[in-house]
Amino acid sequence: MTALLKINQLSRRFGGLVAVDDFSGSIARGERVGLIGPNGAGKTTLFNLITSFTPVSSGTVHFDGELLTGRKPHEVARAGIARTFQNLRILPNITVFDNVSIGALGTVGHSPWNSLLGRRAVSERISELSWKALERTGLTEQAGLLAANLSYGRRKYLEIARALALQPRLLILDEPAAGLNDTETAELARFVRQLSDEGLTVLLVEHDMGFVMSLCERVMVMASGRKIADGTPAQVSHDPVVLEAYLGTEEEVDE
Repeated sequence: MTALLKINQLSRRFGGLVAVDDFSGSIARGERVGLIGPNGAGKTTLFNLITSFTPVSSGTVHFDGELLTGRKPHEVARAGIARTFQNLRILPNITVFDNVSIGALGTVGHSPWNSLLGRRAVSERISELSWKALERTGLTEQAGLLAANLSYGRRKYLEIARALALQPRLLILDEPAAGLNDTETAELARFVRQLSDEGLTVLLVEHDMGFVMSLCERVMVMASGRKIADGTPAQVSHDPVVLEAYLGTEEEVDE
């Protein structure tokens, strides 16, 4: 399969601390890939490097053959990569619809066609993308509510809706199942699989091993900033290096 995202020898140093150390890897179009590792392994930092929220110390990131390294976060988003955050970044005091519109504005608001289309056409396009994202995430009935009035689980979907309004080709999810109960986690897994079936490429970080192993087709493992394994869930679950560095014993792995 053709690589959609290609990471080459990516590193990030904070003074004497090496948070991400010479990480290389790729993700093919349509794949569901999980990234796991203990706290402090560098997973979120890697996400921040891919999406330009943190500057790269060395190495490169290519998306669909295009160099992203050195670009601003909104430029990465316009290139086709959208993300959620470990700590939810919704705006609680505006409506659900307006939260999602911010994502749509990130795509439509910077279009070179805006001056030709006119303000009304741009507004209509933003509204169209926002309603579509709300429908995909099951939030249409809550569109007029303040985001603060959503349950924690629905706020997770709101962040995903805002990301989907950007019309991404790669969706990056940072601990999407954190704080959810078993029923909510199973529902989220079905939803992410549905997005993948529709053609969206997905990369996610998650500590819930059952969620990762049942959902992802491939799993990359980080420890101390480095990638130590990359394979199918079954391969990773029985990799001696992974078992020693992170998962413990073979019996403890939830496949």
